[in-house]
Amino acid sequence: MQTRRKLIGALAALGLCGSMVAGFASRACAADAPKPKEADVQKMEAALPDKAYSKPEKARKVLIYGNAQGFVHSSIPLGEVTIEKLGEKTGAWNGTISNDPAAFDDVKNYDAVVLVSTTGHFLLPRGPEGRNVTDEQKKEFEQKVQPYKQAEKQRMQNLVEFVKGGKGLAAIHASTDAYYDNDDYGNLIGGRFSGHKSGKEEISVVNEDPSGPVNAPFGGKGFEFADEIYRFKAPAQNNSKQSFDRATTHVLLSVDISKHNNEPSGTDMPVAWVRKVGDGRVFYCSLGHNEFVYADPNILKFYLAGIQYATGDLKADASPHGKSTASAK
Repeated sequence: MQTRRKLIGALAALGLCGSMVAGFASRACAADAPKPKEADVQKMEAALPDKAYSKPEKARKVLIYGNAQGFVHSSIPLGEVTIEKLGEKTGAWNGTISNDPAAFDDVKNYDAVVLVSTTGHFLLPRGPEGRNVTDEQKKEFEQKVQPYKQAEKQRMQNLVEFVKGGKGLAAIHASTDAYYDNDDYGNLIGGRFSGHKSGKEEISVVNEDPSGPVNAPFGGKGFEFADEIYRFKAPAQNNSKQSFDRATTHVLLSVDISKHNNEPSGTDMPVAWVRKVGDGRVFYCSLGHNEFVYADPNILKFYLAGIQYATGDLKADASPHGKSTASAK
């Protein structure tokens, strides 16, 4: 867990770590962020794959980021540690965990960034919450968070340019539920969350790329699964280029809606995709709401393959292979 403390300095200098303001804590401080339950970590570690899908061309560095300014998933700490352990055990990458937005001041030394359920304006620290927060506490927080607001636009630009310049982005679950007011981010990640049903919805997963290297964990077949299953906006829903569209995206997994009647006939429900953005690579998987997802051997292998695609070590075809979903509902 030592890596969770590597990037505290900037927040500490601003007084945003530890006793940031009486009555609440900062989700942006890695040291103060909740730690995963030991039982969940043990299950995850038992399910980790033994080796990488592709030998890294060089030693890879990955930034693992889990700050959430919207809904905060309880699985974030486990997800962060999972990505770190995946790289550590297989030798695919060396992971640095941070919940500090200042990590995006300089990302050039990383090969990929992994976003773990980063909802809302995740480049800002979380503010005071709860019924007992006073106006004075809110005012004090607003003063201390100003440097982050001033840096937010540049930090997002750094992330976008990082990927377009030839690096990688991997994103898990709620990372599509973020920055709805920022087209650059929407165009980067390739989809916008629009809703879900239960937190454990049964689905039949279609393997849309059975011979592709990123889908290798599934042996060319689909599978049954249950998690909080996301729906995504299509461009016609909000006339935006920042929504999911098969014309710009290589879908890896989707939902067979006929099996469990998840949605009306004709509804497109992607689960995971890869895409090229500039000279860089993006991998996204919507699975990861529940802690048990991180103990599924095949999903962990899928994360491994997807992140290796993002770092550039696993070569895969990311060209779109479906019709536009611009008219989908």
